[in-house]
Amino acid sequence: MASLKLPQTLGNSSHGGKALLPFPASSLLPKSTFPVYRARKVAVSTGFITTKTVALFSPNIFPSRHCSLKQARSTHFSTRSTSASVQSETDELVEDKAKDLPSSGDSIRRRFLDFYAKRGHKILPSASLVPDDPTVLLTIAGMLQFKPIFLGQVPKQVPCATTAQRCIRTNDVENVGRTSRHHTFFEMLGNFSFGDYFKKEAIQWAWELSTVEFGLPADKLWISVFEDDNEAFELWHDEVGVPVERIKRMGADDNFWTSGATGPCGPCSEIYYDFHPERGYSDIDLNDDTRFIEFYNLVFMEFNKKDDGSLEPLKQKNIDTGLGLERMARILQKVPNNYETDLIYPIIEKTSELANVSYSLADDRSKLNLKIIGDHLRAIVYLISDGVVPSNIGRGYVVRRLIRRAVRTGRMLGIKGDGQGNLEGAFLPVIARKVIELSTHINPDVRGRAARVFEELKREELKFVQTLERGEKYLDQMLVEALLTAKESGTIPCLSGKDAFLLYDTYGFPVEITTEVAEERGVSIDMQGFDIEMENQRRQSQAAHSAVKLAMGNSSDLTKNVPDTEFLGYETLSARAVVESLIVDGNPVIQVSKGNDVEVLLNRTPFYAESGGQIGDHGFLYIPGENQHKVVMEIIDVQKSLGNIFVHKGTIREGVLEVGREVEAAVDARLRQRAKVHHTATHLLQSALKKVIGQETSQAGSLVAFDRLRFDFNFHRPITDSELEEIEKLVNMWIGDATLLQTKVMPLADAKGAGAIAMFGEKYGEEVRVVEVPGVSMELCGGTHVSNTSEIRGFKIISEQGIASGVRRIEAVAGEAFIEYVNSRDYYMKQLCSTLKVKAEEVTNRVDNLLEELRMTRNEVSSLREKAAVYKASQLAAKAVSVGTSNIRVLVESMDDTDADSLKKAAEYLIDTLQDPAAVILGSCPGDEKVSLVAAFTPGVVKLGIQAGKFIGPIAKLCGGGGGGRPNFAQAGGRKPENLSDALEKARSEIFLRLSEKAS
Repeated sequence: MASLKLPQTLGNSSHGGKALLPFPASSLLPKSTFPVYRARKVAVSTGFITTKTVALFSPNIFPSRHCSLKQARSTHFSTRSTSASVQSETDELVEDKAKDLPSSGDSIRRRFLDFYAKRGHKILPSASLVPDDPTVLLTIAGMLQFKPIFLGQVPKQVPCATTAQRCIRTNDVENVGRTSRHHTFFEMLGNFSFGDYFKKEAIQWAWELSTVEFGLPADKLWISVFEDDNEAFELWHDEVGVPVERIKRMGADDNFWTSGATGPCGPCSEIYYDFHPERGYSDIDLNDDTRFIEFYNLVFMEFNKKDDGSLEPLKQKNIDTGLGLERMARILQKVPNNYETDLIYPIIEKTSELANVSYSLADDRSKLNLKIIGDHLRAIVYLISDGVVPSNIGRGYVVRRLIRRAVRTGRMLGIKGDGQGNLEGAFLPVIARKVIELSTHINPDVRGRAARVFEELKREELKFVQTLERGEKYLDQMLVEALLTAKESGTIPCLSGKDAFLLYDTYGFPVEITTEVAEERGVSIDMQGFDIEMENQRRQSQAAHSAVKLAMGNSSDLTKNVPDTEFLGYETLSARAVVESLIVDGNPVIQVSKGNDVEVLLNRTPFYAESGGQIGDHGFLYIPGENQHKVVMEIIDVQKSLGNIFVHKGTIREGVLEVGREVEAAVDARLRQRAKVHHTATHLLQSALKKVIGQETSQAGSLVAFDRLRFDFNFHRPITDSELEEIEKLVNMWIGDATLLQTKVMPLADAKGAGAIAMFGEKYGEEVRVVEVPGVSMELCGGTHVSNTSEIRGFKIISEQGIASGVRRIEAVAGEAFIEYVNSRDYYMKQLCSTLKVKAEEVTNRVDNLLEELRMTRNEVSSLREKAAVYKASQLAAKAVSVGTSNIRVLVESMDDTDADSLKKAAEYLIDTLQDPAAVILGSCPGDEKVSLVAAFTPGVVKLGIQAGKFIGPIAKLCGGGGGGRPNFAQAGGRKPENLSDALEKARSEIFLRLSEKAS
């Protein structure tokens, strides 16, 4: 299974893209179909059964790679003894293997994949951490890239596969470092069967892998099975030989995997390692982390859960397994927790060096912090490498929170600056270098993206350090307010749980630091309230990150008899095709008449379906008649569904379209040309960007439309005008070079080796299409392109802006759209010249002069308004009344339609005029549905504990608004002018009451 101890609702879907190949495929898959092993007696450690085989995977067993698995499986366990003791030859085999085989993390990964490759599994690369599925955020499971196969949405390419999948899980982030096994980033080694083998083989191979390949002692392994899965229980006991007392039946919460309310599901079985077998067999709890660790999970996906909760057998029974690499490394390397394996410990050592502490001598708190950084830096580096940019939403928020958690943890360890003497520097990039050093066999592409990773980390860390400093000031303000409130009410000073959580979540303050600082000031923390806020966030996080939806929809039913669409659009813009299916409002129909919207599935098509950022073609389907077309359908969109089925969306304009009819499919050639021009221009733009601002920039999204192109890319600052000009010049130069494009299909590995760039968000098969502008650009791309760059005619950038932290966007036009853009701008310039009565080259100066005149006029008007307000205020000063024995002067008045700035000037004038102690509260209605309020208190009033910022807020609420400010001066606004009179009356009575109480 894709995860260990998964809850019933799994996590994300998977994403195609660049991926992991832990070691060269050639070293895994020899030229011959399978290596021939000499016939000899071998023993598989079962604990209580000796299994003998004459030959392992000889050509007679596997004449081809995948097709004969089932014929051979009985051979693996051809004879067995019912002896109740482990055979000596088994002990010797396991003991010798355990001594000789390496146990590094890289070795474990390689041996796992090699083990299953020799058993007919195709080694497939890890998917990206960014999944395709729009319902999920991140890849947390090895099975996710196979979700469409499990659902029957796409045909299987191989009968069985094995992967080493990079995964992210953040719903248990608070447990990182506190337990021996929780991580945000981990690798899941998996073997998968798509209707090929099932329980027996999955169980036998899992045991053989564990006890023979990895040499784990059979008497230290425990098994869990679903309580009603007698078949699995019997296989473990009768076939493998695990004694009954070491097989635990467990309930659905632990051992029945389901993808959600409906969809594929099934029982699962897990293998646990026992660190303390000396504790015996009584009162066993496999969830006891001090004794057991679950390292291998086998899911038997054999049912479909229907809407009524009932289970029906799946037509295709699948296997989905997951072995935690970090957990197996801990076992084989004999270390007390996953963090001290060679997969993570080098990162901890580097952090220890920067913090000037020794991990072995550190106290528990420091060890916890070192583990957190060791874990989080792996997640952060691989997320950024896979294109996730820190932001305040979605995946970006996940990586930003991890970065901030790592930064504040480093500060708790005492790391200052970059930890190497530069107090203005950042330490995360220094540690990230160690992560990247360890990445070779996890994802070799990371090294090539190192510069971008370092830049993102440095920028995020330095920005967050400033946030932390602001948080310290905010905490100080909170504590002052808590002390004042307690003094006024006669209660014990306490900081609310909501405020403590705000400091934690927004400013990165660990609650321990908040508590320590608060206690120094005599303020306690409402920890119960903090825990409630934390739990609310945790629930939201789990809901967002740990639900993979595999529910069976009706889309597969609608297209189950429809073959993949043959795409002809690279060679022609028109073709004859047969209507395979008609769909109206999600339901299949036999015919559709004039005026109705419909989705049409054809057996072949020249229409390009939206993908790779390029929108779908427009055009027509028609059935010719003698004098006019009998049937005409206008196509306004084409999408891909369920793999490679093209869905043509549009409206019947004439006649009746029926299933089975032959139609003429014609693409709008003019619109196709505009799309081709913009797509090729996008490739040229990316090459120009890399030349001008650096090779480290990478694509983060794109749109190729008929009227424009849009290109999103990772970069940390705005592009300067001179850089934009240089980019335009490069693209237009390449257009003018009139270079012929070259398009070829080749193996993915060859394309990457040749330097081809993968397009963002795309999944690639073993064979890929490469589009090359010789000497300029080479990209993996399935889109349509011009034949010669001269067809683009011209290129113009129309905007450049930031759309998220570290992500920029360029919009541009080319070809016909470029000419339209230039003509349009020329028209507007002529209109402007006519209005201003100047030549084109004089427009800028004329506009600058007009703006300066306007600015001066506005300043004069503002100054006159302020003088008028001050004059009006001078007339109001006489209305001030004295309150209390201290003769505090109070004035609460309306100033009609005075604007907010002038109202502020009036309040400042009155405070100076009335002198200390005094309180002034003014209101006005400067426009429709607009209220302005201001409160100004002298130091003598503030000393009484009455603050302008706190006072004005409740008054503004009466006018449908809000506001605040400093203790001595605050402004507020509202949207209900009709309530201003009542609000000022409330302010008058409230200030009189408070001052009377305080003054007395």
